[in-house]
Amino acid sequence: MNKILILFAHPKFEKSKANQALVSNIPKDPFITFHDLYETYPDFNIDVAYEQKLLSEHQIVVWHHPFFWYSAPPLMKQWIDLVLDFGWAYGPGGNALEGKLIFNTITSGGPREVYNTEGYNRFTINELLAPFNQTAFLCKMKYLPPFAIQGTHRIAQEELDKKAALYGQVLHKMIYEEFDTNDIQQYEFMDQWIEAVNERV
Repeated sequence: MNKILILFAHPKFEKSKANQALVSNIPKDPFITFHDLYETYPDFNIDVAYEQKLLSEHQIVVWHHPFFWYSAPPLMKQWIDLVLDFGWAYGPGGNALEGKLIFNTITSGGPREVYNTEGYNRFTINELLAPFNQTAFLCKMKYLPPFAIQGTHRIAQEELDKKAALYGQVLHKMIYEEFDTNDIQQYEFMDQWIEAVNERV
């Protein structure tokens, strides 16, 4: 079994219908640690030693955040800057995170079709998430495709509920069932992978 650490960063969580749906579908499970960064560090004064201890105790890490300006909210960036320290997470002797799995869970107001070379945003989601991918690579972690709910400004409640339920299924499977990371990496998004898994059953 794997332990999952969800690093949640949303400065306006109370106004986010999509993230409320996602969070409500996170299983109440002793193998999942839900860590709300804005609630824990409203002053941005991050306890680096505590955060590193949390990371060391979990095999899978999730960066869960809204996709603000093609990236993450500022507290998530500060967490990366301070916690993933030279000599601990990367660089000489920086092997603390080696072999762990990590992926982004994101929400975006724009629908999936505007994130491509011909679309309004010119780049795919995975291209825009490249800094997270490279950060994971530098820390010797294995980066997996993101779980994404997109088009949140106009998404129907039924579709939102369906997507959020898939998030809970992903987390449950990663704790209790076998899965092939190479299989996951064949998909652009984590939600596409779990839908394919469900169809195989």
